[in-house]
Amino acid sequence: MSSELFYQPITSLAAALDAKKLTSVELTQAVVARTKSVEPRVHAFNSFDEADALAQAAASDARRAAGQSRGALDGIPIGLKDVIAVTGQPLTASSKMLKNFVSPYDATVTEKLRRAGAVLWGRLNCDEFAMGSSTENSAFGPTGNPWDTSRVPGGSSGGSSAALAAGEAIATLGSDTGGSIRQPAALCGVVGLKPTYGLVSRFGLIAYASSLDQIGPFARTVEDAAIVLGAIAGHDERDSTSFKTDIPDYRAELTKRKGPWKLGIPKEYFAEGLDPEIGAAVEKAIAFYKSQGCEIREVSLPHTQYCLDTYYVIATAEASSNLGRYDGIRYGHRSTAAKDVVDLYFQSRAEGFGPEVKRRIILGTYVLSSGYYDAYYLRAQKVRTLIRQDFLNAFREVDALLTPTSPVPAFKIGEKADPLAMYLLDIYTIGVNLAGLPAISVPCGFTQSGLPIGAQLIGQPFQESNLLAIARSYEQGHDWSAKFPSL
Repeated sequence: MSSELFYQPITSLAAALDAKKLTSVELTQAVVARTKSVEPRVHAFNSFDEADALAQAAASDARRAAGQSRGALDGIPIGLKDVIAVTGQPLTASSKMLKNFVSPYDATVTEKLRRAGAVLWGRLNCDEFAMGSSTENSAFGPTGNPWDTSRVPGGSSGGSSAALAAGEAIATLGSDTGGSIRQPAALCGVVGLKPTYGLVSRFGLIAYASSLDQIGPFARTVEDAAIVLGAIAGHDERDSTSFKTDIPDYRAELTKRKGPWKLGIPKEYFAEGLDPEIGAAVEKAIAFYKSQGCEIREVSLPHTQYCLDTYYVIATAEASSNLGRYDGIRYGHRSTAAKDVVDLYFQSRAEGFGPEVKRRIILGTYVLSSGYYDAYYLRAQKVRTLIRQDFLNAFREVDALLTPTSPVPAFKIGEKADPLAMYLLDIYTIGVNLAGLPAISVPCGFTQSGLPIGAQLIGQPFQESNLLAIARSYEQGHDWSAKFPSL
């Protein structure tokens, strides 16, 4: 094994663990040491519990010694975004509102990772309540991109992507409401998978926009992403939106599903605003698939121009509703300056929430208010149906869509102070959430200045096996996942 254990994929590490060439304690110690070394520059974590992680690793080694290994994830350190509940660990959503809150229970995905034997490792930074595209909105400070720590890692799951890219975890979990897994994966040069809405339980995920949120994995390789997805997917009665469907062996399906495939290129995704270097890299990816015998077709998603408006009506409306529970009375931040009960409510929310969260609550409350509900929220839901139908129409002709993930590479921290400029960064990702589809971002090159570029593949509902196989066919022809930042 390489001395840099923290940069090895799950597949290699699992093989070494099974062959007794490595122990989970040794692997976890390497990850902990790496984290302590680079965290002052990256700040991917809000907190971590070294003793707890090593205890989990020791338990994994004991299982393996007794011939009771739980599979590929047994003994593998996996980081979780700080909006996913882990019993006895902080659950802050990177907000002052929940600064001192400790989770009393596990999220469903946490339970499933425990059953798979994974070492749950740390609480990863994010935009406050997952609202943002750069991880600059965290109450605990921004995360740096490991390829250039003066730049953002993307968001809102920036801590999850940065930790993986920096070698501070072997895989991580994030949440994706409008691109919050795929966009940071692209900006940090890792694989990021947003599953079909309803495939992975949202129980134990702090809600931002409930009809859009979905938990998914960050990984070094597509195969690693398939392994993690297989562990966390499945129906959950505690999530009313969880879908009952058979969960295949996603890893095994990778070798069974062969191309060539029919790939659609949405013309609306290659228009004004796309960075030329990103456009050129994605064009090379298209050319690669063509060289492999894939049929490439231009398709149209005519309602793409309405995605941004539709998303920011629906997402903020649901955020306004979901965040109403943080009132300074039941739990969370409570103001000490309040004069009475009503003032306590206002003061606690004013002090506990950051500017971006307040902006979205105000907008969401407005579009839900009397006299405006029909004009904004109801109309946005109707447009959402048209956006989903665009995708379904395209899938009558093709197996998947290929697009850029982000219109720009990682930008400097503080560079995009204008909220609207930040919102425009989600233009290629939000349609997937509105339509409830699966999508994956895979590394597809670097800019001349050495910043990662990602390509997005969008699949049909609950066809993750096909989507992962298409992504892996590109990955196998390139070595982008074998390149690491020189921190």
